Amino acid sequence: MIRIMFVCHGNICRSPMAEFMLKDMVTKQGLSEKFFIASSATSTEEIGNPVHRGTKRKLAEFGISTAGKYAIQLTKSDYEKYDFIIGMDSYNITNITRIIGQDVDKKVSRLLDFSDTPKDIADPWYTGNFDDTYIDVEKGCKALLAHILK
Repeated sequence: MIRIMFVCHGNICRSPMAEFMLKDMVTKQGLSEKFFIASSATSTEEIGNPVHRGTKRKLAEFGISTAGKYAIQLTKSDYEKYDFIIGMDSYNITNITRIIGQDVDKKVSRLLDFSDTPKDIADPWYTGNFDDTYIDVEKGCKALLAHILK
């Protein structure tokens, strides 16, 4: 089983968007039994809060639900549990490393590092632009899945 942890600052916008989008992709390809996909935060600010209404609304446009998801924090022990720990931006990568320590197994990367346009994914909590975030997360999830499947 391939275990993936998506990570952003608060675990209410980008990382749950990636979590539920990739879950939808693998389900549609009949691969859900081969994957365990989750998401978490580097901060404690939103712990216990539901997914942001903008993320819920954007995913609902595509028939994807985030029901039952509440923000949790990444832990040091997650490093041993997951094959991929994927941050949404460089700031997340810095904080992931602060939590897990050294990335000796090269599990940590940004989501768009798997694409042909590696860059940070803007945080819609600040920008208010869930459409652009969706486009970037979708591109990253497709590229990540292609990377894993080859």
